[in-house]
Amino acid sequence: MSDTQRSDYFAYSPERLRDLCEEVLGHARQLGASDCAVDVSEGFGLSVNVRKGSVETIEQNRDKGVSLTVYIGTPPGVRRGNASTSDFSSQALRETVEAAYHIARFTAPDDCAGLPEYALFERAPRDFDLFHPWNISTDEAVRIGQRGEAAAYAVSPFIRNSDGASVSLQHGQFVSANSRGFSGGYPYSRHSVAVGAIASRKARGSENMQRDDWYVSARDPADLPDVEKVGDYAARRALARLGSRKIGTCHAPVLFEAPLATGLLGAFAQAASGSALYRKSSFLVDALGQELFAAHIDITDDPFIPKGMGSASFDEEGVSTRCRKVIEGGVLEGYFLSTYSGRKLGMPTTGNAGGSHNLSITSRKTRPADDFAALLAQLDRGLLVTELLGQGVNYVTGDYSRGASGFWVEHGSIVYPVEEITIAGNLKTMFRSIAAVGADVIVRGNKSSGSLLIEGMTIAGD
Repeated sequence: MSDTQRSDYFAYSPERLRDLCEEVLGHARQLGASDCAVDVSEGFGLSVNVRKGSVETIEQNRDKGVSLTVYIGTPPGVRRGNASTSDFSSQALRETVEAAYHIARFTAPDDCAGLPEYALFERAPRDFDLFHPWNISTDEAVRIGQRGEAAAYAVSPFIRNSDGASVSLQHGQFVSANSRGFSGGYPYSRHSVAVGAIASRKARGSENMQRDDWYVSARDPADLPDVEKVGDYAARRALARLGSRKIGTCHAPVLFEAPLATGLLGAFAQAASGSALYRKSSFLVDALGQELFAAHIDITDDPFIPKGMGSASFDEEGVSTRCRKVIEGGVLEGYFLSTYSGRKLGMPTTGNAGGSHNLSITSRKTRPADDFAALLAQLDRGLLVTELLGQGVNYVTGDYSRGASGFWVEHGSIVYPVEEITIAGNLKTMFRSIAAVGADVIVRGNKSSGSLLIEGMTIAGD
């Protein structure tokens, strides 16, 4: 999209954002700062929620801001200060730089603070097709939500209530720059639709009620499915849970539905993050080169996927990103490091300031035919988990314990829904016990996975 077309959506041109960055850097130089990094951004969006056909909330946002870090001194005596403002006037920018400078003057020296080395910066940022405006009015967004909710009600007379439907569109742009010559930025978008359905049916003289939901998100609204399909699926998920029961405590295989499998991938990313590692708050401290997962498992961090939620040719510090296998053949090959966390650990940055990019888990054993039904057949007898409750992850030890609900499976077929149970294990054991990853891949945020089968976990019930 050209800068002229972009001006139809934003209040500021990319040139103006770059000028604001240069103005901030100039103020920092005048004060005597040794280095400075700045981000200038703006965004706008619309979020609509409807329930029972009526509008519940309409929220519109238009935001802008300047965030900067000033550095004083050279290693090992670098001091830093941070400040931000939503005022783009010259006086406000000058005062914000001065505030960061004076904060830096009174902070303790940090031998790991400072900008990345010059050679690490991205010099030719690439376009990954991340900006696709959704040109709908508030009334149109309301009608989309109403259609999704109506589709849920239409599935069955047992869908007697609604958790509502939501439609969200967000657009933004930014420019980052620093005193070592880096400058880069781009526009982006993210849109989503969601529907929540409540099913109820009388059984044994009492009302049994269950809820479930479904949502989809994409950079490009053209990639969103029809909202009627979202509502239909949310309703069918809620209906399937009617008649849920408890089960006895046991040890059995557990199949994590694909959306929940992305949560396990997120737990790995958190444990492998530089901040957790240098604080010694992760069970993966000093684990590089160790076989962490089953030998058929690979985990890839790919920042170069068109329209990807985590795509970027540079990280939050301006460092060039790269595609890499963090887990290869089950072995931990790398962490997620920024410049600061890398220095704390005596390692180079991995271009992950801000976290992972597009993270995916795959199995070398997965075939195209290994869909959800195939993984149920491989599970044979055990628990299919479709919802998790609470946090329940101890990143220091790897202990994992979550409230759960889902379905009991016998001979590869779902036999009844279950609820009010707890599943427990340890992430180290769980990762090594991954028996299969399905071909039913789903994307949640910047993480993707198929359904994930773990050979055995403790299931606590009655």
